[in-house]
Parts: sequence; C-alpha cells; structure tokens
Amino acid sequence: MTRVDRPDRGGAWVEHMERTHFETAMAVERIFGDDPPSDAPLVTLTDWDPDGEEKVLAAICYPHTSLPESRVVEEVRLLASDERAALLRAYVGERSNRRHKPGRALERTGYRFDVLGDYGAFRDLQRHRMLTIEWQALSPRHGYDIPESVREAGRAQRFHDAMGRSAALHDALLQEHPVQAPYAVSLAYRIRYVMQMNAREAMHMLELRSMPQGHPSYRRIVQEMHRLIAEQAGHTALADAMRHVDHSTYELERLSSERAAEARRAAGRG
Repeated sequence: MTRVDRPDRGGAWVEHMERTHFETAMAVERIFGDDPPSDAPLVTLTDWDPDGEEKVLAAICYPHTSLPESRVVEEVRLLASDERAALLRAYVGERSNRRHKPGRALERTGYRFDVLGDYGAFRDLQRHRMLTIEWQALSPRHGYDIPESVREAGRAQRFHDAMGRSAALHDALLQEHPVQAPYAVSLAYRIRYVMQMNAREAMHMLELRSMPQGHPSYRRIVQEMHRLIAEQAGHTALADAMRHVDHSTYELERLSSERAAEARRAAGRG
C-alpha cells in the first residue's frame, strides 16, 4: 500500500490512466462523432481462426513427440478426418461431467464475440476471469426486452413505466454527472460488449452458464456462442467436445435453485 500511495508510483500511474482514457475518448469521438446505435443480433462471432482445430490437434501431439512444432503441424495436416477425430476423442476423454476438462491444447485457438444483451446477464458473465471482456458505456440507448413472464402476468405497462423512469433519471444526471448516471439504468436495458476466449475458456463458461439453473438471458447468449463455434467457425469437433453445453429450454428454469436458496435462508433464520 505504501508504494501505491506514493505520488511517483501509484499516483503517477492513476494520472497516466486517466489521461490516456480521456485522450483516447476524444480521438474516438473525432472519428465516429455521435453515431446512433445500430441494432445487431444477440451474439455475433466476429473473429476466429479457420485453422483452429488443426492447431489444437498439433498442440495435443506436441508434448508427446521430440519434434519442433512446425513439423508437428505438417504431420497433423496429413491426417485423415477419422484420424483427427480419434486424436481429439483420446485427448478429451469421456467427460462424464463438466468438471472433467481437457488440457491446455485447447488454448491454441480462440473466439471473439460481440454481444448485445441485457445488463443483468452481462454482470453474470463479467464474473468470469478466464477470458477478456470489454464493454461500452451503459445507457438506455440500446433499449430493452420485456420478459415473457411479465407479459403473461399482465404487467407489461408497469414494466414500461419503470424503464421510462430509469431512462429519465439517467438523462437528468448525464450532463452534470456522467460517471454516476449509469447507476440509474435498470438491469433490463441492453449493453454492448465483446468477449474473447480460447476454446478451453469457452468450454468452461459455456457449459457452466448453460446449466438449467442459469438465468434465461445468459443461457441464450452462451447457447448461441456454442452454435456459432460449430456452424460459423466450423469447429465442429471442438464444439462436440463441449458436450455439457445444455441447449434445452425449461419452464421456470431457476425455480429449483430459488427454492434451494430459500431453504438455506430459512435454515439460517432457524
């Protein structure tokens, strides 16, 4: 703590970060101005390596040989599709539960996703430390979705009213308190962010966050990520290895977990 408090150490670092943040924001504003937000799919796969599966297979082989990596890659390229599949199956194993993770060879390829989803789901996904996440400023400008359960309960207008009050408070604060204004934004408003992860990190997050107990908002996001890895990136073998990603839909997904939480609270009161 002594080092952080010293002006020539921590103080200088904080000033540097503030200065570069401000100057970057000004430079970006000169380029883009105040472009209005554009709509987009829930999840977009923006970057991946077409040779990703091949590189993963080479990484699997590497520690079991005495060859340089370039030679290993050359040999892997000559494998037939059934040989490639057998190699990956041997490395991944049966995986009887999601905690049986393969090794670091899956770190050899990665994916970058652009997400436009509600802020509540973002906060849950933001908790994952085994990846890179960057987000834009939270505001009401991207709108919101009304949960179907709210519509079914006949409370859509009350929901609209609450979201309107949230947006009005944000706008009232924005001019004089731009840093504090996002705290007035409801969790149901959407925010745009990117998530970048290697295949090993993707396996961990997609399997964990697609569990039946998860919130429907982030379950839809990770299910779509898994689909894009298989269908757009063409990494079908790696997607298959993530075999505990749950694409099912459930009625009242969180009911069992909420009941368990209530039971724990009741036990604590007792």
